[in-house]
Amino acid sequence: MKNMAAGTHCTVTEFLLTGLTEKPGLQMPLFLLFMGIYVVTLVGNLGMITLIGLSSHLHTPMYYFLSSLSFIDFCQSTVVTPKMLVSFVKEKNLIPYPACMTQLYFFLIFAIAECYILAAMTYDCYVAICNPLLYNVTMSYQIYISLISGVYIIGVLCASVHTGFMIRIQFCKLDMINHYFCDLLSLLKLAHSNIYINELLILCFGTLNIFVPILTIITSYIFIIASVLLIQSAEGRSKAFSTCGSHISAVVFFFGSLAFMYLQPSSMNSMDQGKVSSVFYISIVPMLNPMIYSLRNKDVTVALKKIFQRKSFM
Repeated sequence: MKNMAAGTHCTVTEFLLTGLTEKPGLQMPLFLLFMGIYVVTLVGNLGMITLIGLSSHLHTPMYYFLSSLSFIDFCQSTVVTPKMLVSFVKEKNLIPYPACMTQLYFFLIFAIAECYILAAMTYDCYVAICNPLLYNVTMSYQIYISLISGVYIIGVLCASVHTGFMIRIQFCKLDMINHYFCDLLSLLKLAHSNIYINELLILCFGTLNIFVPILTIITSYIFIIASVLLIQSAEGRSKAFSTCGSHISAVVFFFGSLAFMYLQPSSMNSMDQGKVSSVFYISIVPMLNPMIYSLRNKDVTVALKKIFQRKSFM
C-alpha cells in the first residue's frame, strides 16, 4: 500500500496500458488473432440474439436467458477488446482517466451480471427437469423479468460502489497499468492513498458475487442429477443431461478463468498470469458460448435451419 506525504496533491489525467505482451514480434499475430476472435464473438452473440428473436418457438424463459447471456457476452467483449487491439498496433497505449473509470465501471457490470445470469440459467434447468409440470407457472414471464432485473441491479449496484470508491483514490504522474484494460486489481496496485475500503469491498463483493452463484449452481445440479437418476429410460436420462450439458460447459469455462484471476496471491508474477487467464473470460468464453449452445442444442439448430430455408425460398 502506498501513502503520500500529508498535503501532497496527486492528479493523473491518463494511464499507460502495458498490453497483453511487450514482445514486438508477437504484436501483429496477436492483433490478427484477437481481431478474428472479436469478429466471431460479435457475429455469434448478435446472431444468437437475432435467431431467438425471430424464432417464435424459442420464445421461452430458457432461450430468453440465453439471449440475455449473449447480450452480456457481446457487451463484455466490446468494453475491453477494442482497446486491447489498439495496444497491439500503437507504441504507447494511453487511456484518459475518465475513459479508464468508464471502462472499469461497465466491465464490472457485465462481469458480475454474467455470474448471476449463469446462476439464473441453472435454476431454469432445475425447474425444467425437476418440476416440468409446473415449469410454466414457476418460470412465468413475470418471474423471468424479476430474475433478469435482479441480475442487472446487482451488477450496477456493485460496479457503482467499486467505481465510486476507486474515483476517491489518488494516482500520481503517468502511472503504468500492468494490464491491457483498466482492471480493478491492477489499478489498486498504483494507488497513492489508503485502499483499505477498496480491498474490503473486493473481499465482500467477490465472496458474494462468486460464491453465491456457484452455490446456487451446485445446489441446483445436485437436485438435477438426483432427478435424472430416477428416470427409468436411458433415452430420457440422456435427453435431460443434454438440456443442461451446454450450460455446464459455459459455467466451467467462465468461473474457472474468473477464479484463477481473482483467487490467487497478489504478485507481479500472478498479475502476468492473470492477464492470460482474463483473456479466457473476456475474449474466449464470449466467443465459445454461442457455439456451445448452438451446436449442442437441437432447438437452436432447428431454428437456424428454418431461418436459412426461409431465406433460400425468398
